[in-house]
Amino acid sequence: MTVRLAQVGCGYWGKNLARNFAQLGALHAVVDDNPATSAAMAAEHGALAMTFGSVLEDPNIQAVSLATPAPQHAQMALAALNAGKHVFVEKPLALEVEEARQLVDAAQRTGQILMVGHLLQYHPIFIALCEIVKKGELGNLRHIYSNRLSFGKIRVEENVLWSFAPHDVSMVLALAGEMPHDVKAEGSSFVTQNVADNAICHLHFPSGITAHINVSWMHPFKEHRLVVVGDKAMAAFEDSQPDWSKRLAIYRNHVDHAGAFPLAVKGPVEFVEVASAEPLKEECGHFLDCIQTGNAPRTDGAEGLRVLDVLRQAEDCLVRSLDQAGKLA
Repeated sequence: MTVRLAQVGCGYWGKNLARNFAQLGALHAVVDDNPATSAAMAAEHGALAMTFGSVLEDPNIQAVSLATPAPQHAQMALAALNAGKHVFVEKPLALEVEEARQLVDAAQRTGQILMVGHLLQYHPIFIALCEIVKKGELGNLRHIYSNRLSFGKIRVEENVLWSFAPHDVSMVLALAGEMPHDVKAEGSSFVTQNVADNAICHLHFPSGITAHINVSWMHPFKEHRLVVVGDKAMAAFEDSQPDWSKRLAIYRNHVDHAGAFPLAVKGPVEFVEVASAEPLKEECGHFLDCIQTGNAPRTDGAEGLRVLDVLRQAEDCLVRSLDQAGKLA
């Protein structure tokens, strides 16, 4: 079965989704608030330029991909699910936890696929890292930290937590395999008042795992690094490393407790060979495959709800930290 899909939103990220769905042979229509944009995108990919309403009414279109402003995600996704469409929605799934629950319930009620665009879950290197953890090569996990740092693009409509951290929260939850029982966050805003430019999120899990997520668009250089520390070894996924072959490293470091004092023992560094692939194409292909097979997506609605729950808890703490900083200024 060939899936006919409509790409809704053809801006900065939507055009990349349109390109990949077109290459996968699924792009049937495009929708954008700007008629000129949708017309140009339709011409480029040999698709139809349609309105969102007409897409929902068209029985020949089985799926929609939403890359619209975040405040529109919940309402549009719910409308599409109720119209019998499978839905791919860019992160975040929604802005409020209750909205996300409604979407998960609607997907279950209608029997449609609901998938969230947590892109790095489809990165071949992150998938390889998950397999390494699953096989126990690192031992029992102790600590995870993720840095997503760069200079710009500076947003004024959303803070850095919502802009950057969903990917990191998604990866951390996947590695930990459980929800945190404690979430804290702090940050600061220098460019735009009350819009955090940098934030640090602390997560504590029932198993004893701790995690820290550091995000900023006011950093002197780009760094996308995920580090996983176990009691047998450590791993680092450095997505900003230009050499693909060195993006995933295993450090055979451990602590020797045999003596009177714990001793840090450094082991060799091993680079893991992983076949190269474009994460976005893998993500788009996964969505289409789930539609055809009925399998649950790796980042389904329930996963999106869990990520949103953590983000909301972190946001509450972040707002309090910004308020406190303002009072002390």
